[in-house]
Amino acid sequence: MPLKQSQPATEFEEIDRWDHGVGWLAHPDETMQRASHALEVDGKVWVVDPVDAPELDDLLAEFGTVEGVVVLLNRHFRDADEIARRHDVPVYVPSWFDRVQEMRAPLKRFDGTLPETDYRVVKVFDSFGWEEAALYDDESGTLVVPEAIGSAPYFTTESERLGVHPMLRPIPPKALRGLRPERIVVGHGAGVADDAASVLTATLRGARRRTPKLFARNIRLFLTD
Repeated sequence: MPLKQSQPATEFEEIDRWDHGVGWLAHPDETMQRASHALEVDGKVWVVDPVDAPELDDLLAEFGTVEGVVVLLNRHFRDADEIARRHDVPVYVPSWFDRVQEMRAPLKRFDGTLPETDYRVVKVFDSFGWEEAALYDDESGTLVVPEAIGSAPYFTTESERLGVHPMLRPIPPKALRGLRPERIVVGHGAGVADDAASVLTATLRGARRRTPKLFARNIRLFLTD
């Protein structure tokens, strides 16, 4: 199983479907499990940290018209430019991002909330060149986290449904504490749609304690890949 596929996707696997959104893995067989999502608000679709795939536009059309492409991590530009140009929409990034990839699509910065939605921006991490935001809609209970937590194998121990990123285990993100989501979708792996608030609390509280188990698991994982 490759860590990350460099070739264009030939298929995608749908994950995380709910009434107002959907997620997909463009390369289901890669270790990184790069997940992308579409959020629907009043018939408008916001495509988050996307990896492109054949027939993706048909999936997006089920939810409405693409309004914009959103990048929540400064390393997750992925196929944002291509998808934005195909739909003739801008790429949106948090206002405080310093490192932005050069693109041909229009770039718009936002703060507070994602424009014309109730998704508020949560600053997760901004240090050492790592710039990450999350989106949280209090009413729908949907939390979108691109990198700080995930469910891909190298994020989690055997007992975890979600895990803090290996590099952030010593300092689990305080910005996510106290949130009570009904649904969590992540940038690596499938999300959590049941008992999400309790899962988030357990993920953050146990991150440091379970670090040795995660590192031991990752050594086994990458040695056998």
